[in-house]
Amino acid sequence: MKSYLLDIRRLVSRDNNITQLIAMTAVIFIVMAALNPDKFLRYYNFESITYLFPELGVLSIAMLVALLTGGIDLSVIGIANLSGILAGLFFHTILSSAQSAGGGLPVVIAGVLLSLSVGLAAGALNGFLITRLRVTPILATLGTGQIFTGLALVLTGGPAIVGFPAAWDFIGNGKILGLATPFVLFVIIAAGMAYVLSRTTFGLSLLLIGTNPKAAVFAGLKKGRMIFYGYMTTGLLASIAGILLSGRTNAAKSDYGTSYLLQAILIAVLGGTNPAGGKGTVAGISIAVIALMLLSSGFQILRFSNHLIDFIWGAFLLLVIAINAFKNRVR
Repeated sequence: MKSYLLDIRRLVSRDNNITQLIAMTAVIFIVMAALNPDKFLRYYNFESITYLFPELGVLSIAMLVALLTGGIDLSVIGIANLSGILAGLFFHTILSSAQSAGGGLPVVIAGVLLSLSVGLAAGALNGFLITRLRVTPILATLGTGQIFTGLALVLTGGPAIVGFPAAWDFIGNGKILGLATPFVLFVIIAAGMAYVLSRTTFGLSLLLIGTNPKAAVFAGLKKGRMIFYGYMTTGLLASIAGILLSGRTNAAKSDYGTSYLLQAILIAVLGGTNPAGGKGTVAGISIAVIALMLLSSGFQILRFSNHLIDFIWGAFLLLVIAINAFKNRVR
């Protein structure tokens, strides 16, 4: 326990952005609580956030991995939706409508493995286009994102796939030791990815590739292979987000979570990730997603228009990028 506390202290002292994020989160909490304390401070509001933010948090970590290499992945939403849809079609094929409400655990595990396989395959396709065919990441993932969304639309015909097994619903709406299951899963995933990115050769290689690609090559790193594995990791995380999203809504559709792409990029940049690559932490992502969810919850309680909220996210993203660019120029 002491070692973890020391790691947190070192991270805060080393990364000033973490301190700023904590301060910003506190300010958002205080302001929203002051504007509408009766609704914002209710236990139900915070419990709802623990069910909602994990899927966006996992997508943001996926975006972090892509950004660390100096690239980007615009296909994460397409991967997430396709993973959930294929799992739903699998359940409909294996189980009758009468059985689907109580589908057994082995069937659900098979559905999870199918979704994760979809994410790995989609990430491998992105990695192949970027590392082998030398397609620019933004163009490669923009194209594959459209392919994944189009395929999901063809498979469903438009309407949502509904009627997932009860055990699948538990992933998105259940509780473990009194805590929301998605929140518990997010903590495990975030801790695992933090370890991978900071303590393993793979994570350190991604950081070096993003910081200085030429130096990485001279250091003997297989740049193409590391980037390929990086996009496979991004695809895997996107499929996990798809599982959480379809589990929470008990449905899967080709256009679910379309606003998550902008928010995932915003959270990654706000969390201290350098869009040019080489810098970013899971801790920063975690704090940023909590801050954004508190802000979003406050906006909804104050009955802001969804269109206005999207405008605010876009403006906020431009502001954060401009501030970071100014800081880098001063340094």
